[in-house]
Amino acid sequence: MSRNISTSLLNQLYADGDPTGSLQDIEPFYAIDLDFEGGNLRLWTGTGNRTIQGHSFLGTGSLLKIDGIEEISDLSARGATLTLSGLSSTIISTALTEDYQGRSAAVYWGVLGTSSVVNVFSGFMDKMTIVDEGEMSTVSLTVESKLIVLERASARRYTHASHQATVATEGYSQSPDTIFKWVTRLADKQIPWGRQLDS
Repeated sequence: MSRNISTSLLNQLYADGDPTGSLQDIEPFYAIDLDFEGGNLRLWTGTGNRTIQGHSFLGTGSLLKIDGIEEISDLSARGATLTLSGLSSTIISTALTEDYQGRSAAVYWGVLGTSSVVNVFSGFMDKMTIVDEGEMSTVSLTVESKLIVLERASARRYTHASHQATVATEGYSQSPDTIFKWVTRLADKQIPWGRQLDS
């Protein structure tokens, strides 16, 4: 999948700013943005607070682990796993009561020295697993790719009622489009084409 990489990030990757030139030493990091019902949780794999795309991300150091992100050439939906360890019981209780399934999740990649990042994963939060180890706990969150929606069956039908209900959910009281109003009549309709209509 192609991505737009900013000039400032490319300059950090290449010693002379020329993509055809030699690479230089960099300090990469990951950042995650999870859209919980009570507010977004934004973390990154460094220390201290860091501003990314106008938002403040809390540093977790080596406590945040990201697995399963891979590049694919087809449209198959691949998920990822985000693991955060060393959490206190108060944070765990918040995680247990939050409504999170189906809400958005994003993973960014960047390097120190520039505020520009690349979105390497976008999807939805799926399942949270909590391992309690006394005073500290570990939380693993699986996230699904946005492509998962292509594998779900659509609940829509080729009927007038279904079409009007779908339009109503998008903010319109009624659609001027009445094409599906005649679908039931077309089921057994005989259309003569170069021959006489059966009596």
